[in-house]
Order: sequence, then structure tokens, then C-alpha cells
Amino acid sequence: MDLDTALDEAKLAINFFFNNKFEDARNLMKPWSHCSMYHSVGSSVFSFMEAMLTFEQQHIQAASESLKLCLSVCNRFRKKNTITEAIGKTFTKPNYETYTDVEAHAELCYAEALLLEAMLTFIEDETLTSLIKGGMKIRQCFNSYKGCAAILNQLHWSSESSKLHFESGVRMGMGTFNLMISLLPGRVIKLLEFLGFSGNKQMGMRDLVTGYRMAGIRQVLCVMTLLGYHLVVCHVLSHQEGNLQFCDEILREQMKLYPEGVWFLFFKARLEFLKGNLDDAQMWYKKSWKSQTVWPQFHDICFWELLWVNCLKLEWRESSLYASYLLEKSKWSRTIYLYQKAAVLLMLGDGLTSSERSSIDGLIREAPLNKQRIAGKSLPMEKFICKKSERYFAQNKTLVLPAIELMYLWNIFKILGKKFDLANGIFRIIERTIKELKAKKEVSKYDADNKALTLLLKGACLRQMNSPLQALECLESVIALQSEIKDDTYLVPYAVVETGLIYADQGRKEEAIAALENAKKNYSRYSLESRLHFRIHTGLTELKGNSNDG
Repeated sequence: MDLDTALDEAKLAINFFFNNKFEDARNLMKPWSHCSMYHSVGSSVFSFMEAMLTFEQQHIQAASESLKLCLSVCNRFRKKNTITEAIGKTFTKPNYETYTDVEAHAELCYAEALLLEAMLTFIEDETLTSLIKGGMKIRQCFNSYKGCAAILNQLHWSSESSKLHFESGVRMGMGTFNLMISLLPGRVIKLLEFLGFSGNKQMGMRDLVTGYRMAGIRQVLCVMTLLGYHLVVCHVLSHQEGNLQFCDEILREQMKLYPEGVWFLFFKARLEFLKGNLDDAQMWYKKSWKSQTVWPQFHDICFWELLWVNCLKLEWRESSLYASYLLEKSKWSRTIYLYQKAAVLLMLGDGLTSSERSSIDGLIREAPLNKQRIAGKSLPMEKFICKKSERYFAQNKTLVLPAIELMYLWNIFKILGKKFDLANGIFRIIERTIKELKAKKEVSKYDADNKALTLLLKGACLRQMNSPLQALECLESVIALQSEIKDDTYLVPYAVVETGLIYADQGRKEEAIAALENAKKNYSRYSLESRLHFRIHTGLTELKGNSNDG
């Protein structure tokens, strides 16, 4: 099969895929996957997605075999070097002008397959060896993309169409690498730079937007990366907001092309969620969930979001319904799902039935038993939940504002600032809990922890309600409790960061930087530390105006 026909069929398969015609897309790619690089990459992507969504060993194995075949097919089309050229390549840069269009595309497809294989390595075998192996493959992939960027500029292309499709892949690959590396904390970036990686946010964003504006075959992948960054990554890993207006523009265009596409319905829902339009968000999430049944694992993503939409609406029983769906259907983290369901039910307080109370005990007792280890390490949120599960029984089967604490830790408080009613609803619950704790006569060794938690949540909520002075008062009280806190040592550094962000909101730049640097350098070994370091990094980058990795 010639390159132009392969590109046309790959483009058709992408159209099928994003319109939920998954089997049509797979059937178009599969028959030629042993001899056409684009069909082989396409077929591997479907196997890879199935493995990532199901986490089932047979699908992981099938994806691994598909990717080995894909790399072998790509190698057949890559430029062959003579022994003299191979030796020369060690000391000089390759002469990309001598490449054909087919050889150039083979390099690009090879880089893409390497990236998928590296990511699969991380879930295939959760050992340190696999982690190192995966890291080396990602480095090889990054170098392949850098080679492709050089090919784009040096090759005398025989077809403009071929160049366009190649360029969209280079923009997507280099853009994604630059963007994602730039988000990592400084100490990680230094290590990656030593290993040959580099990350420049502006350059990455520019490449992705250019790829989105082009009509290349990977245009929709640039779109997915941009939407994922602005609507998910920005929200979870930083205190900043993505460019929602730009996402609105992208989604209007894409939803004309893929009106029933599960991914674009999901991103539309996510956009409304971040705007604080909870009823609209709920409607679009349900549309996304019900738009296809071929891959039910897609539904779990919507269930996760609907859980939090209903928490913000204070619809605790409805939220617990989606927590139950996740518990029944998803294989990602049973520990998190068990605890989340219990946390949501606990918000019902005196409204709990006796059977619900009994089920909470069972959920929290079971949560630590399902803790996973990846490369010998526990997941930070699972470790946090294990501590909270112990605490539940140590505190006479009670926890303070457990679902609101999770909302804060998943960075959902940012949405409170969009609508006063949302923030006010959460604020009233926090205030009521503070009064109840003050009225409590029994003394517990966790009194300082519980008081500090309610004050951190109150301060963070007040920040979103644009009441900085009251917020600072609460946060300073949390910091003052440092020596009395027994368990929840994370509360103090998180309060210090919130303080820094309030200073940043007020334009007190030097004080903001000092607070964030304080949290970064003077606190360690607390729960969810790396999560906070991501937010510190993005905050400092913005405040210092560092254009290289900001």
C-alpha cells in the first residue's frame, strides 16, 4: 500500500474513532497492520487504549504484541544506513536531505509506537526495572521526535500533503513533550535535563496550536492534548485556570465534526463544570456516558466527574450512587473508590440509616486492604486514605468533613469561585462543623488536627469567595497549630501555599514568592507532598515570569 492511500485510510479511521465507530476504525486498520506503518500504528493505538482502559492482562499482552509488530513494520521503512554511514552518524548529524517521504513518516510512526510501548511498560510490570526501561524508551522516543523536527526542516518533500501530515505529527509530539515537561517541579526538570530532555511551555503550546490549525492527520490529537491540558491538567496540577474561552472555540468546531463523539461530549461537560454550570455539566456528562457502549470503561471517567458535580451540589446520596458505580466497574484504584463512597455517605450525618452506617464501616475497613504498589511504592492518595481509615476507627467511627477534604485535595475548590451559591453552600457546612467541634465536651488527641482541617477548608473557601483577610486569619491559625497536630501534618504546608496564593491574588508578589519558597524548602515527609509541589512549581513559575519552563 502506498503512503498517500495509507494516510487517507488512517484519516478515515480517525473520523470513525472520534464518532464512536470504534469497530469500523479497527476493522479498517487491522488487515494491513502487518505491512503498512499507518495501519500498524492505528491498530496498535486501539489495542493500547483497550489495555489502558481495562488494565486486564490479556489486553495488556495483546497491546504489547501489537506494538512489537508495529515497531518491526516501521523499521522496515526506516532509512537503512551502510556501516560507514552508521559509524559517521556517531560523530556527525544525519543528512536528512537524503531521506524519502516514506522514510520520514517511518521515523515519525516509530517515535509514536515507542511512546505507546514506554507507557505500556509502566503498567505491564510494576517493578523498578520496568520503570527504568519505560524511562529509557521515552528518552529514545524524545530523541526520535527531535530527529523528526530536523527532518521537517531539511527534507525536500515530494508531496505537500505528505509534508502537512508529517508536520502535524511533529507539532503534536514535540508540543506535548515540551508542555508536559514544563509542568514538572524544578528538581525533576533538572534531572530530566541531565538525561537530555527539555521543556518549554511557550514552545510546546505554540506547536500544539499550530498543529490544531493545520488540516494534518494528527490535528485531532493536537486538539485532544490542548483540551486535556486546559480542562484537566491545569485544573489538577496547578492553582491556575486553563484558557476556557479557547476551549469553547475548539469545542464548537470539533462538535460539528463529531457531534456524538464520547470524548468531545466529555470535554464539553468538563468545560461547563469548570465554569460552575453544574446542571449543564451533568447533562453533557450523561450524554457522553450514554453515547457509546463498546468501551464501557469510558463511562467510569464520567462517573468520576458526576460524583464531584453532585458533591458541589450537596447531593450526597446522588454522589454516592456514582461512587458505587466506580466501585463496581472500575479497576483503577479500589482503595480510593471505597473511601470516596464512605466519605460521601458520612456527609449525611444524622440522616444516615443504620444500614448505611454499617456499610460505611465495611467500606473503610476494606479500603487499606486493596492498596497497590507500583515500582515498590504506594500511590500517595492511597497512603493518605489508609491513614484516614485508621483515624476513622481511632475517632469512634467519625471523620471531619471527609468529602469536602477530598474536594479540596482534588483541587475542586477552584470551581467554588465561579458561583457564590456553590461556595456559600460548602462554607455553611464548614461553619456548622466548626461550631460542633467547639461545643464537643470530650477531649481527643486529634482535636488540633480536626480544628486545623476545618480552618484550612474555611480559609480556602473564603479565598474563593474573595474574602482574603478572613481567609488569611484562618490559614494563620492552621500554621499556629503546627506543634499540636498529631497526624495531618500536610495541613500546615498546604495552608502556607494557600497564604502565598492569596498574596499573589492581592499583587503582593514578593510575599507570595516567600510563602511558596517556604512551603517548598521547609516542609517535607507529609501526605500528598508531590501533589503540592506541582502547584508550588506552577505558582512560582508564574510569579517569577520564567519563560523557559513556565
